[in-house]
Amino acid sequence: MAGDLHCHTKMSDGSMSIENLILLAKKQGLTTISIADQDSAGALGRAQIIGKRYGVDVLPGIEFSSTDPSTGREIHILCYLGEVLDRLAGLCHANVSKRKIAGMRMLSKLMQRFQVNEKLVEEYSKSSSCIYPQHLMHVLVECGYTDRIFGSLYEELFNPESENNIYVTAHFPSPKDVIDAIHQAGGVAVLAHPSVCEVCNMVDELLSYGLDGVEVFHTSNTRDDQKNLLALAKSENILVTGGSDFRGIYSNPSVTMGQEQVNDAQINSLLTYKSRLRRARRQTTAV
Repeated sequence: MAGDLHCHTKMSDGSMSIENLILLAKKQGLTTISIADQDSAGALGRAQIIGKRYGVDVLPGIEFSSTDPSTGREIHILCYLGEVLDRLAGLCHANVSKRKIAGMRMLSKLMQRFQVNEKLVEEYSKSSSCIYPQHLMHVLVECGYTDRIFGSLYEELFNPESENNIYVTAHFPSPKDVIDAIHQAGGVAVLAHPSVCEVCNMVDELLSYGLDGVEVFHTSNTRDDQKNLLALAKSENILVTGGSDFRGIYSNPSVTMGQEQVNDAQINSLLTYKSRLRRARRQTTAV
């Protein structure tokens, strides 16, 4: 059994439909995937139905945005196997609303510098809950301003360190609040791509909030990162997960689905951990 526990669809910031994503997983020989759209659970019901049709297990996932109040750094927390997703609807809605405002402000800035058709932006982002930088870059490619989505122009426009950037930062709930919300919905909270967020040194703090696991196998994690995170997971007795963070043509850097995988034991550990949580809640309710 091979699994990719971190994929995105058009419903958030990926470029592929739910069905095509699952078909690709089947083609790649993956037996288990998790579709963890950004701040959205919209794909989950349909994904599980389609997954059963093609013989691919789809584990419920959402990738939540949070903001560290002390540094302002954006930190992503994965929610796996949530049971009461209605309890996460408010958090999803609030985060998406903040991203929508940021996306519209970036579009306004973009249109001040480039002659682009706003209708084209709507077309590329219509299946998504928000306008993401990759949607704006896709329009710039289409209009001939660049020949690639991720390159020097992307860095100029969306790297916060660039003097000419148009990036607008959204401020989300704290990691503690997100982890609490995940647990209240019966989910498992896992730190996503710690190297991307530059928060490897914050894992201890996140553990104090009840973090259940860490995404060790991710394309942004170096071999040293993986080694250190594996050692930390073992010493703290927390879950190890992984995935490609696949977004189709919106992947940066370019990756293939299943490029980073988890094995049988790691998938079973996640499922077993979830079962233990469920039993513990039942016992608490019975008392």
